[in-house]
Amino acid sequence: MEVARIPQNEKQRLDVLKNYNILDSLPEEEYDAITKIASSICNTTIALVSIVDEDRQWFKSTYGIEATETPRELSFCAHSILKPNELFVINDATKDHRFFDNPLTVNAPNVIFYAGAPLNSSEGFPLGTLCVIDNKPNELNDSQRESLLLLSKQVVVLLELRKKNEELALSNDKIAKLNEQLNNFANRLTHDLKSPINGISFLLDVLKQDYISIFENTEAEEYISLIADRIVYVDSLINEILNYSKVTSENIVFKNFNLKELLDKIVVNIDFENKIILDANNLNLDIFSSQIGLVQIFQNLISNSRKFYDEDKSEIKVSFKEDIENYYFIYEDNGPGIEEKYWGKVFEMFETLGNNDPNNNNTGIGLATVKSIVKRLGGKIELKKRDEDKKGVCFYFYISKKKVIF
Repeated sequence: MEVARIPQNEKQRLDVLKNYNILDSLPEEEYDAITKIASSICNTTIALVSIVDEDRQWFKSTYGIEATETPRELSFCAHSILKPNELFVINDATKDHRFFDNPLTVNAPNVIFYAGAPLNSSEGFPLGTLCVIDNKPNELNDSQRESLLLLSKQVVVLLELRKKNEELALSNDKIAKLNEQLNNFANRLTHDLKSPINGISFLLDVLKQDYISIFENTEAEEYISLIADRIVYVDSLINEILNYSKVTSENIVFKNFNLKELLDKIVVNIDFENKIILDANNLNLDIFSSQIGLVQIFQNLISNSRKFYDEDKSEIKVSFKEDIENYYFIYEDNGPGIEEKYWGKVFEMFETLGNNDPNNNNTGIGLATVKSIVKRLGGKIELKKRDEDKKGVCFYFYISKKKVIF
């Protein structure tokens, strides 16, 4: 009996094999289906998905045999991986000097015929074989040889997919832990910042109420008002940072809800002075999506329209359509609009228009939050010109009908 030599790249091969985390894993139907098909096509009694480890060959899938592994020194597959670019065939092991006295040939399962197609990793390392075995001499025709090679490639596809799924699961676990840490940090930070801000706000109220006669009609009164305004800004900034942290990390829950009812409730909660005219007549329909996600999106958009309108009324129009994969929205208002040169910047964190205005309390987080939510819902948002070059802003965005988590 001739024991297969160890490949020159054995250390690297074993390192790559370890990354697949396949050894000693449970049986899977997809692999079992391939071994059954391989046995049928090649007209053999046995078919295996064999992985060659350091000291053994382990079977991810078996057809026609109960064994789960054999020593590597007896393995036909250990010879096969030495020629990873070709089909390794032994028509009659009893007449081959390498195998005629091999215990696997002499005794059960009586490996007389063997054909192994390589399972090469994406890096080119042979992990094992898809092999077919019989207890009598045999030959494969060209069609059978081609089929066995094609099936071996499908095994590799399954191995790669399994590896990617495990990597994705690990990444999701890490992201979930990081999100939890981020939320804890954001909550702690906002709590620690809000306490002194509330204290300063209280002291300013005392100054305004108890010492108004001292500061009235002086520069000090103007400074106090400016400080109070900046405190409102900082408080808004903290709240929106916390909100951004939540909406970009919390779990997405899908449910059925009515779009028009959702928009009407947002307007009622925002428009205390009855300054908004909402055109959403074509949205009286139910969709299945993230209700809280769309509340956050439209609440930010409508709040901006209400905050920056420069007409007697803020006229808002929301259009909607759908196809098999996505929901599509167009949001328009009759406000001052956004210059095209700023269309990309407004979706970035802390980017605001009119930062030089001391009375501008816009934090530059709202549209960044909108973009993040849309992305988490499998979509995209962008600014466009309104039809007929009408005055105002026009946001176009879509979200996926599928549950997408980022």
